[in-house]
Amino acid sequence: MAKIEEKMADEMRAACIFHKGAVAAVADDMGQILSEVIEWVMKRGLQMAGPPFAVYYSSQEDMARGEMQFDVGIPFIGDAQGEGKIQIKTFPAQEVLSAIHKGPYNQIAPVYAALMEYAAQNDYKVTGAPMELYLTNPMEVAESDVLTEVRFPIAKRGR
Repeated sequence: MAKIEEKMADEMRAACIFHKGAVAAVADDMGQILSEVIEWVMKRGLQMAGPPFAVYYSSQEDMARGEMQFDVGIPFIGDAQGEGKIQIKTFPAQEVLSAIHKGPYNQIAPVYAALMEYAAQNDYKVTGAPMELYLTNPMEVAESDVLTEVRFPIAKRGR
């Protein structure tokens, strides 16, 4: 099982595309959207400041209906304004629970379960949507070697 750590995530400014679509199409949608965001960042001469990521806003009820809502983004350094589908978002510095998943994306669910269990056992409440940071390029490494960091924003209960 993945090692869970409590840490402070730095503030992150990112170019993002919000997407709403079918759960079954997430993998295909993600690749297409990520390509669009990367192309937008590169065309503007912005410096990428971290790995691509997704923030998942869907509730359990949405997922049960087969629907997903998420942002796909690339953190960057530089000056840019959103245009078209691209929005510029700032994700605040925040305390997170983090775990690295090694392997195929379709086997990531146990990491989410472990993070939720850790939060409950250690008196944390999850304060926002989970984020996945894609640390390796699935086109460049074997599926079994794909690394994804999963982050849950947290706060101690009673704060």
